Amino acid sequence: MGFATGLTATLLYLGCMIVMITVGKEGSVKFFNNLLHGLDTSSIIRMDVPLLETFFGIIQTFILGWLIGACVAAIYNAQINIKN
Repeated sequence: MGFATGLTATLLYLGCMIVMITVGKEGSVKFFNNLLHGLDTSSIIRMDVPLLETFFGIIQTFILGWLIGACVAAIYNAQINIKN
């Protein structure tokens, strides 16, 4: 469960990278504003992200996703053991 969640979060991170690369700053702002129900993202979107920072972001996203998935699995398993 942890690996699947971590990999899914990493794929979402890579998807964001692809959006930013293909549509530029203005398109990214429009896309993320629509995705976040009108929240203005123009002041927080950076297009000049260094490669090393991107690499660490991917790794950190995977680790956080793995931890979240492991927590969900542990809680699910604990809940099953209580019923039996």
